[in-house]
Amino acid sequence: MLSLQRRNNMRQFRRRKGPLTKSSFLTMSSTAALLAVSFTVSTPVRAADDAAIQKWIAEFQPSTLSKDDQKKELEWFAKAAEPFKGMEINVVSETIATHEYESQTLAKAFSELTGIKLKHDIIQEGDVVEKLQTQMQSGKNVYDGWINDSDLIGTHFRYGQTIALSDYMTGEGKDVTDPMLDVNDFIGKSFGTAPDGKLYQLPDQQFANLYWFRYDWFTNPDYKAKFKAKYGYELGVPVNWSAYEDIAEFFTNDIKEINGVKVYGHMDYGKKDPSLGWRFTDAWLSMAGNGDKGIPNGLPVDEWGIRMEGCRPVGSSVERGGDTNGPAAVYSITKYLEWMKKYAPPQAQGMTFSESGPVPAQGNIAQQMFWYTAFTADMVKPGIAVMNADGTPKWRMAPSPHGSYWKEGMKLGYQDAGSLTLLKSTPADRRKAAWLYLQFIVSKTVSLKKSHVGLTFIRESDIWDKSFTERAPKLGGLIEFYRSPARVQWTPTGNNVPDYPKLAQLWWQNIGDASSGAKTPQAAMDALAAAQDSVMERLEKSGVQGACGPKLHKKESAEYWFAKAQKDGTIAPQRKLANEKPKGETVDYDTLIKSWPATPPKRASLQ
Repeated sequence: MLSLQRRNNMRQFRRRKGPLTKSSFLTMSSTAALLAVSFTVSTPVRAADDAAIQKWIAEFQPSTLSKDDQKKELEWFAKAAEPFKGMEINVVSETIATHEYESQTLAKAFSELTGIKLKHDIIQEGDVVEKLQTQMQSGKNVYDGWINDSDLIGTHFRYGQTIALSDYMTGEGKDVTDPMLDVNDFIGKSFGTAPDGKLYQLPDQQFANLYWFRYDWFTNPDYKAKFKAKYGYELGVPVNWSAYEDIAEFFTNDIKEINGVKVYGHMDYGKKDPSLGWRFTDAWLSMAGNGDKGIPNGLPVDEWGIRMEGCRPVGSSVERGGDTNGPAAVYSITKYLEWMKKYAPPQAQGMTFSESGPVPAQGNIAQQMFWYTAFTADMVKPGIAVMNADGTPKWRMAPSPHGSYWKEGMKLGYQDAGSLTLLKSTPADRRKAAWLYLQFIVSKTVSLKKSHVGLTFIRESDIWDKSFTERAPKLGGLIEFYRSPARVQWTPTGNNVPDYPKLAQLWWQNIGDASSGAKTPQAAMDALAAAQDSVMERLEKSGVQGACGPKLHKKESAEYWFAKAQKDGTIAPQRKLANEKPKGETVDYDTLIKSWPATPPKRASLQ
C-alpha cells in the first residue's frame, strides 16, 4: 500500500487550488481541473445501424481513411462488441484537452455504436497513479482500462501485473483486436516497449517540451546587428546553452525594453512544489548532457542518472556508476538557477508551473527553453499579445539547445506519452470490452480529428496529412518539428526507472532545496542520488521485482567510474569540464525548417 507520507502528499495535492498534473496545468483552468469529469452513456442494447455510423463518420472528419474505410472499421467495432453489449465499462485518464474530447465525444460515439455503456473518467494525474497502485497492490478491479504515462513502463513490466499488449493482440485478445489498428503507424510505440521486447503500453496522446522564441524579435534587423556586433555570431535559434545564455543576456540587459515594456530573455519557475519535479524528470538533465548515448533512453546510464546492467538498475549515484550527482547533472541545476536569477522576471522564483505557464503569451519574454507543445492551442488564440492580426504567430518553436556535456546520439528532451494500459487483475471479459474502447480512441477513423482537437500526435499518418500541411503556418513550427528527423531525440522516462511513483516524488523535494537556496546544487543532487539508491536498495531486498529488479553495485570512487567509462567507450559519468561555456552557436530558423525532409518516411505496415 501507499506509504503514509505519499498518502499525506496526495491529500495535500487535492487541497491545492489548481490542477495537480503538468498536463492539467497546460490545458485547463484551475477550477475545471479540480473536477473529476466523466461521460456515461446508456443506449439501447442493439447493433450499430447505418444511420449511427454515418452520423459519427461526419463527426470524425478529417480522417486519413476514406469514408468507406471508416465505415468498415466502425462496423468491425460494432460486430466485435456484440458479446459485451449492455456491460458497463470504466476507463480513466488524466486531465488534458485530448482526454476531454475522448470522454465527452468518443465515449458517446463508442457507446452508440457498440451498445457497451462506457464511462470515461478524467481525474488528476496523481489520482490516476494512486488508483493504479491501489489496483496493482490489492488485486481488486478499480478500472477496466487505463490511460497513464509511459513514464511508468519500468514499473509496469517489472511488477508483472500489466498485460503485454503484443502478446494479448495475437493471443487472448486476438478476437477483439482491430485488424486496421496498424501498430507500426504509432510514432511512440518504442516508449511502451520493455527490455523483453514486448509492447506493454500503446500511445494515446503525446506532446514534447521544446524551445520557444519570439520570431519577430529574432528577425528584427536592428537587434540582429547589435547582437552580432557584441557576440560575433548571428542572432538565431540557439544550438547550445552558451548561445541561449548570450541571447538571454542580450534581451534582458541590452535591449531591456520594447515598445516601453520591460522584456526578459528567459522564463522559468522555481517554487518548491510538486510541479518542480516535472521540470527536471522531464529530461532537463539529458539536455545538459547527463547520461549516455541511446534512443529512447541512454544506455548503460539514462537521463535520470540510473545505470543499468541488462534489465537491472544498479545505481543512481556516481559512486555506484550512476550520474544523478555527476558533473553534468550539477551543471544542469547550476545553469537553471543562474538563468532564473539573472534573466527571468523576478516573480518567477516563487512561481509554480501553472503560474508561469501563461507568462510568455503576455508578450515580454524573448525565449523559453523548457516549453511544452501542449501550450500551442492557448498560444495561438486570436487577439493575444503574441499573435499577428492575420492569425499567424509572432513566435516559433524549435528543437531545444543542448548543454556543454551533451554528445551527438544522446536524448535531447522529453515527450509526454499518455498510453493505453491493461492490468491482469481486470476480469477477462471486462478487459476485452475495455480494449475495444481503447483501440477505438486511437483508431484511424478518429485519430486525425482528435489530433486537430488536442494537437497531441500519435500517428505518423496524421502528422503527414494534408490537413496539417494547410494548418502548419498557424501552429508556429509544431508540424515541422513532428515531421523532422530531430523528433526521435525527445522521449519519455524509460525502462531504467524501476518504480516511477516512488522515485519521481524525490526530485521536487531535493532539487527544491537547491531552488530555495537551502542547499548547493552539488549537495542537492548528492541527496537525490542517495535517496534514489535507498529506494532501489529496498526494492532489491524485497525481491518483489524479480530478475529485472534493482541489484545495486558496491560503492567505488568517482575516479573509478570516470576511468571505466573512458575504458568502455561509454560516456557517463563524465569528469567535470574545464570550460563549461564554449562559444555560442545558432542556426537561422527558416534555414533549419528548409533542411528537414518534406516527404513522409517509408515504413512497413501491419495492415
